[in-house]
Amino acid sequence: MPHVTDTPPPEIQEDLAGLERALDEALPPRTIDRTLLVGTWNIRAFGGLTEKWVADADDSPKRDLQSIHVIASILRRFDVVAVQEVRGNLKALRHTLKLLGSNWGLLLTDVTRGSTGNDERLGFLYDRRTVQPSGLAGELVVPQEQLDRRDITEGALREQFARTPYAVSFRAGSQTFILVTLHVLYGDSADARTPELRAIAEWLDEWARDVDAWGHNLVALGDFNIDRHGDERYEAFTSTGLTVPAELHRVPRTIFGDDSAGKFYDQIAWFTADDGDGDRGRPALSLDYRTSGSFDFREVALPRRGLSTQSLSWRISDHYPLWVAFGQ
Repeated sequence: MPHVTDTPPPEIQEDLAGLERALDEALPPRTIDRTLLVGTWNIRAFGGLTEKWVADADDSPKRDLQSIHVIASILRRFDVVAVQEVRGNLKALRHTLKLLGSNWGLLLTDVTRGSTGNDERLGFLYDRRTVQPSGLAGELVVPQEQLDRRDITEGALREQFARTPYAVSFRAGSQTFILVTLHVLYGDSADARTPELRAIAEWLDEWARDVDAWGHNLVALGDFNIDRHGDERYEAFTSTGLTVPAELHRVPRTIFGDDSAGKFYDQIAWFTADDGDGDRGRPALSLDYRTSGSFDFREVALPRRGLSTQSLSWRISDHYPLWVAFGQ
């Protein structure tokens, strides 16, 4: 049986070389002490693995060793990346970590129990050479006082989040920042997502004011299941001043179509010092924003296989990785 750290067959090596060239063109380079690349990626059903270079038609799961090499090649381009849809079965993730090597660290939640949790975890992968955890790690719980506040509509959150947001503080050089990742419940209708998005925006607004005293940056990232820029879900998400960089308004999130305005699921956002209403009680991001984007892997991930888009989604993902580059 082949192992993920074995040398791949020649044709897979060629495919991976093509992937690396595409990544070189699409993403800025990582430069220690000069830039910080932060990513977020919903990796579809990131759980089991078939330990073959190429899974057969009757194998389950469809994700195989070449797929893991592709995923690791993309993750390696970031200093720190939030990952959603990590399942209770950690086999694929453990094999990915073997490829990334000993320089990479992992912080991971436990499985979210219950049917709405979908056997999922939230996590962060980070390169220890450029980023280190700085002390804080925890899941976010909304206090009853906030649930009772007038500005969160009645019934907005009768329970806590279906998949509890996960916050971790990191240090890169002299900069300290807190990343908050979440995967908003898709629900039976788009309207069902609005209360959860509004509640997390309220929570982050209050927390951002508190952490300002410690000089921390606060960045929210993950799969927010927002349909369109400017729709009710987007307005709820940005209702307390969370700002999405303009470049991310123009890039697609999902492999099922090229229309960047069609699905706005994944986001990276932060608060600015002035939300337009003169509110300067919130901390400005001290990280120097440079650029952002997503990475379209469809043509370069598994190019020889002739896979349908649906089949590709089970081997790599149905979401593109989203990223932001900061200067330090």
